[in-house]
Amino acid sequence: MDLEAVKRYLEKGVGTSSEVDGLPPRFLEPLIMNSLKVDLIEPGRLVCSMKIPQRLLNAGNSLHGGATAALVDIVGSAAIPTVGYAGSNTGVSVEINVSYLDAAYADEEIEIDARTLRVGKAVAVISVEFKKKKTGKIFAQGRHTKFLPPSSKM
Repeated sequence: MDLEAVKRYLEKGVGTSSEVDGLPPRFLEPLIMNSLKVDLIEPGRLVCSMKIPQRLLNAGNSLHGGATAALVDIVGSAAIPTVGYAGSNTGVSVEINVSYLDAAYADEEIEIDARTLRVGKAVAVISVEFKKKKTGKIFAQGRHTKFLPPSSKM
């Protein structure tokens, strides 16, 4: 096992910290969301679509698993207010699970379907399904659990 190769891989960004530190706060959300379009919004459901941009690809030229997980977080969180939840924010992620079933590639049109499974006083659970628009084939499925902050009594 080449431990130095592992170290080099993980530290390959070292030396560009001034560029990274210069990024604006919360830069990740716009990076992911810039291509999103809302196609349907109804109580308990939010459907978005996007054309996969080059910036979200992994080394295999398919949608990066981290980008998919971020979309589960972002689109899943956005589904919570569709059931009437009126908290000041949509809580804190407790768990995000993603099953990667196939790959999706640059410029491919995808659909992201988020459905609220439960929004209670303290916990929300959302299911997020990713499909290729052209074929309807599911390529990823996610589940997102969030802790909802108690509402202020003031």
